[in-house]
Amino acid sequence: MATSGPTLSPVVLPPASSQTTAEVTSASAGTFVTLIREERLFLMLMALGFMAVGIVVEDASIARWLGFALAGYSAVANDSIQTIGTFIASNRNKPWWMLWLFMGGIFVATTLYSWFSYGGDVSHQRLASKGFDQTPMNFTYLQVAAPLVLMMLTRMRMPVSTTFMLLTCFAAQPGDVWGVVSKSLIGYVAAFATAIAVWYAVSNVVHRYEQRGPAHASWRIFQWFTSGTLWAVWLMQDAANIAVFLPRSLSVLELLGYLGVVVVGLAFLFRVGGERVQKVVDEKSRVTDVRSATVIDLVYAIILYFFKEVSNLPMSTTWVFVGLLAGRELAMSLRGVSGHRFRFAARMMGKDLLFVTIGLIVSVLMAAAGNPQFLASLLGG
Repeated sequence: MATSGPTLSPVVLPPASSQTTAEVTSASAGTFVTLIREERLFLMLMALGFMAVGIVVEDASIARWLGFALAGYSAVANDSIQTIGTFIASNRNKPWWMLWLFMGGIFVATTLYSWFSYGGDVSHQRLASKGFDQTPMNFTYLQVAAPLVLMMLTRMRMPVSTTFMLLTCFAAQPGDVWGVVSKSLIGYVAAFATAIAVWYAVSNVVHRYEQRGPAHASWRIFQWFTSGTLWAVWLMQDAANIAVFLPRSLSVLELLGYLGVVVVGLAFLFRVGGERVQKVVDEKSRVTDVRSATVIDLVYAIILYFFKEVSNLPMSTTWVFVGLLAGRELAMSLRGVSGHRFRFAARMMGKDLLFVTIGLIVSVLMAAAGNPQFLASLLGG
């Protein structure tokens, strides 16, 4: 007699699309919760900062110094990638306080030189340019809060321009901003072309030299000299981003406050090993080798000094630095010594350029929203 086989119960599977959607939703929620948990302290500090700005903004004497204190750390933290970024990356085996004392001492010396030479001005006459030469007598909320926005973008590892984020909020009219933008774009192109020429010519030689073994001790001395020079030249360009909140001529007590705030901010920055935007430097080819870091700092310092001598008009040093790194990566990939293909180097260049462009757009929008005079000029009023 024939026997029937075992009866199989049908298995009902959920629709594939529903399962995928649920997984994506769960993963996204988990990522968001994890992000909030990891950044809880930072977000709390940002919230307190925005509240503090709202409380003091009507009192110009207090708002001035709060804005300066916030700008002092946010500007140096964001721009650390282009000045002390390679210095930190190639000296991680040194005590943080040693690096801090060195760079802090240069900051004090450079500031004192400007203060004595230019009648109390600590911006090396960058703020003497038309549109920025008047001491702000009152502030809007967004002008004082701009450094907090910069801190948040820095936390997102975006190398935005501190010049655009901070100075544009105080520009009297759009023409003042477009002058800064034009000089910055020229700086990007000049740095990009210079980097391609320099590293295409020397990258093979430098690569072979680095393969021979650890750098001679004299390289460390040369790197500290070039990094210190670069830091001083950068201060001559970008101290205006910090000092824009303050009187154009500082008294002795105001000078001491200025020095103290920035020196303390530098101590914290070196203690934590650079802000998260430091990744923009760390991801580039062989920046931890003292020889490569020295060449980067030397070329960058020469370019900045050239533009410093061209005019007193402020410019975005971030755009110059991003152009320098982009040209370097492309040249090294063409030479086959970067460890990356040309397409990868081009993607990194595009990502960095996108971030600084986003920073420019945000800064113009903030200037329009927070500066009635700028908005009226922009609209033709």
